[in-house]
Amino acid sequence: MTNSLPNGGTIHTMPARLEVYIQPRASKTELAGEHHGMIKIRIAAPAIENAANRALIDFIALKLGTAKRCVRLVSGAASRRKVLEIDGLTAEAIAAKLATRRGL
Repeated sequence: MTNSLPNGGTIHTMPARLEVYIQPRASKTELAGEHHGMIKIRIAAPAIENAANRALIDFIALKLGTAKRCVRLVSGAASRRKVLEIDGLTAEAIAAKLATRRGL
């Protein structure tokens, strides 16, 4: 990711990474605490035909107040353990936003 400076320079920033553990086919989509140091998320969608992955991206974008195009699944497409990349937010900002929504 590249940001332009007023004087014509640029700053290169890396997208933040977020490790999550998901539980597909839950009764509702919600944050569910932690699982082995990762944020646990219950996803109502089944893990069939990428539905749970799409629902995860939608949910994270909504919780972080960012566009869905800024959230990408980079690892774990067929696993419960997933790594997401999020553009436009720092790791600290992501942690703060998710912590306030989990009541921590």
